[in-house]
Amino acid sequence: MALSSPGKAEAEIRAIMARRVAAVRAKDAAELVGHHAASVVSYDLLLPLRYGGVDAVRQRGEQWFDGYDGPMGYEIQDLQVYADTDVAFCHGLHHVTGTTKAGRKIDMWWRATQGFQRMDGAWRIVHEHGSVPFDMATGKVSFNLEP
Repeated sequence: MALSSPGKAEAEIRAIMARRVAAVRAKDAAELVGHHAASVVSYDLLLPLRYGGVDAVRQRGEQWFDGYDGPMGYEIQDLQVYADTDVAFCHGLHHVTGTTKAGRKIDMWWRATQGFQRMDGAWRIVHEHGSVPFDMATGKVSFNLEP
Protein backbone atom coordinates (compact mmCIF):
# COMPACT_ATOMS: atom_id res chain seq x y z
CA MET A 1 0.00 0.00 0.00
CA ALA A 2 1.37 3.44 -0.91
CA LEU A 3 1.52 6.02 1.86
CA SER A 4 -0.09 9.42 1.43
CA SER A 5 2.04 12.48 0.93
CA PRO A 6 1.79 15.12 3.68
CA GLY A 7 -0.26 17.35 1.34
CA LYS A 8 -2.72 14.57 0.59
CA ALA A 9 -2.85 13.65 4.27
CA GLU A 10 -3.75 17.24 5.17
CA ALA A 11 -6.57 17.22 2.62
CA GLU A 12 -7.86 13.93 4.06
CA ILE A 13 -7.86 15.33 7.61
CA ARG A 14 -9.67 18.48 6.45
CA ALA A 15 -12.30 16.31 4.74
CA ILE A 16 -12.83 14.32 7.95
CA MET A 17 -13.26 17.51 9.95
CA ALA A 18 -15.76 18.83 7.38
CA ARG A 19 -17.75 15.58 7.74
CA ARG A 20 -17.69 16.04 11.50
CA VAL A 21 -19.14 19.56 11.15
CA ALA A 22 -21.91 18.14 8.95
CA ALA A 23 -22.53 15.36 11.51
CA VAL A 24 -23.05 17.90 14.32
CA ARG A 25 -25.42 19.96 12.18
CA ALA A 26 -27.35 16.75 11.40
CA LYS A 27 -27.17 15.62 15.05
CA ASP A 28 -25.73 12.30 13.85
CA ALA A 29 -23.62 10.82 16.67
CA ALA A 30 -22.72 7.71 14.66
CA GLU A 31 -21.25 9.85 11.87
CA LEU A 32 -19.56 12.13 14.41
CA VAL A 33 -17.49 9.19 15.66
CA GLY A 34 -17.19 7.50 12.27
CA HIS A 35 -13.45 8.28 12.13
CA HIS A 36 -12.60 7.54 15.76
CA ALA A 37 -10.34 4.68 16.83
CA ALA A 38 -12.02 2.13 19.07
CA SER A 39 -9.66 3.15 21.88
CA VAL A 40 -9.99 6.95 21.44
CA VAL A 41 -9.39 9.13 24.50
CA SER A 42 -11.48 12.30 24.68
CA TYR A 43 -11.14 15.25 27.05
CA ASP A 44 -14.47 16.99 26.68
CA LEU A 45 -15.83 20.25 28.09
CA LEU A 46 -18.17 18.41 30.46
CA LEU A 47 -17.66 15.85 33.22
CA PRO A 48 -16.02 13.40 33.57
CA LEU A 49 -12.40 14.43 33.07
CA ARG A 50 -11.91 11.80 30.38
CA TYR A 51 -14.01 9.61 28.11
CA GLY A 52 -12.44 6.39 26.91
CA GLY A 53 -13.51 4.40 23.88
CA VAL A 54 -15.60 5.17 20.85
CA ASP A 55 -18.85 4.00 22.48
CA ALA A 56 -18.48 6.49 25.34
CA VAL A 57 -17.70 9.31 22.90
CA ARG A 58 -20.72 8.39 20.74
CA GLN A 59 -22.97 8.33 23.84
CA ARG A 60 -21.64 11.76 24.84
CA GLY A 61 -22.45 13.03 21.33
CA GLU A 62 -25.98 11.66 21.59
CA GLN A 63 -26.40 13.38 24.95
CA TRP A 64 -25.13 16.66 23.45
CA PHE A 65 -27.48 16.49 20.47
CA ASP A 66 -30.48 15.40 22.57
CA GLY A 67 -30.12 18.55 24.68
CA TYR A 68 -30.96 20.80 21.72
CA ASP A 69 -34.42 21.69 20.48
CA GLY A 70 -34.30 22.05 16.73
CA PRO A 71 -31.24 22.61 14.59
CA MET A 72 -27.70 23.21 15.79
CA GLY A 73 -25.32 25.59 14.07
CA TYR A 74 -21.71 24.44 14.06
CA GLU A 75 -18.48 25.62 12.51
CA ILE A 76 -14.73 25.36 12.95
CA GLN A 77 -12.65 28.48 12.34
CA ASP A 78 -8.90 28.77 11.92
CA LEU A 79 -8.46 25.02 11.42
CA GLN A 80 -4.75 24.24 11.32
CA VAL A 81 -3.67 20.78 10.16
CA TYR A 82 -0.24 19.24 10.61
CA ALA A 83 0.06 15.92 8.83
CA ASP A 84 2.68 13.39 7.92
CA THR A 85 2.12 10.02 6.34
CA ASP A 86 0.85 8.18 9.43
CA VAL A 87 0.34 10.74 12.23
CA ALA A 88 -1.49 14.08 12.17
CA PHE A 89 -3.15 16.60 14.41
CA CYS A 90 -5.34 19.62 13.95
CA HIS A 91 -6.65 22.42 16.10
CA GLY A 92 -9.16 25.18 15.70
CA LEU A 93 -11.87 27.29 17.25
CA HIS A 94 -15.22 25.51 17.43
CA HIS A 95 -18.52 27.38 17.53
CA VAL A 96 -21.96 26.03 18.32
CA THR A 97 -25.31 27.86 18.26
CA GLY A 98 -28.83 26.74 18.95
CA THR A 99 -31.51 26.52 21.60
CA THR A 100 -31.58 23.89 24.32
CA LYS A 101 -34.72 21.99 25.17
CA ALA A 102 -34.85 24.14 28.32
CA GLY A 103 -35.09 27.24 26.08
CA ARG A 104 -31.56 28.54 26.70
CA LYS A 105 -29.91 30.20 23.69
CA ILE A 106 -26.38 28.86 23.06
CA ASP A 107 -23.69 30.79 21.20
CA MET A 108 -20.43 29.34 22.42
CA TRP A 109 -16.82 29.09 21.27
CA TRP A 110 -14.15 26.68 22.52
CA ARG A 111 -10.73 25.41 21.54
CA ALA A 112 -10.24 21.86 20.31
CA THR A 113 -7.46 19.59 19.13
CA GLN A 114 -7.73 16.19 17.44
CA GLY A 115 -4.87 13.71 17.10
CA PHE A 116 -4.98 11.22 14.22
CA GLN A 117 -3.18 8.00 13.42
CA ARG A 118 -3.39 6.08 10.16
CA MET A 119 -4.68 2.58 10.98
CA ASP A 120 -5.18 -0.06 8.33
CA GLY A 121 -4.99 2.64 5.67
CA ALA A 122 -7.58 4.97 7.24
CA TRP A 123 -7.20 8.02 9.45
CA ARG A 124 -8.58 7.48 12.96
CA ILE A 125 -8.97 10.03 15.73
CA VAL A 126 -7.05 8.61 18.68
CA HIS A 127 -7.15 11.68 20.91
CA GLU A 128 -9.31 14.77 21.18
CA HIS A 129 -9.33 17.62 23.61
CA GLY A 130 -11.72 20.53 24.05
CA SER A 131 -11.21 23.44 26.42
CA VAL A 132 -12.76 26.73 27.41
CA PRO A 133 -10.59 29.50 28.87
CA PHE A 134 -11.30 30.83 32.32
CA ASP A 135 -10.66 34.08 34.15
CA MET A 136 -7.81 33.53 36.62
CA ALA A 137 -9.05 36.35 38.90
CA THR A 138 -12.57 34.96 39.33
CA GLY A 139 -12.14 31.28 38.46
CA LYS A 140 -15.15 31.56 36.14
CA VAL A 141 -15.31 30.05 32.69
CA SER A 142 -15.22 32.60 29.86
CA PHE A 143 -18.09 31.45 27.64
CA ASN A 144 -18.56 34.86 26.03
CA LEU A 145 -15.24 35.01 24.15
CA GLU A 146 -15.19 35.26 20.36
CA PRO A 147 -12.31 35.06 17.89
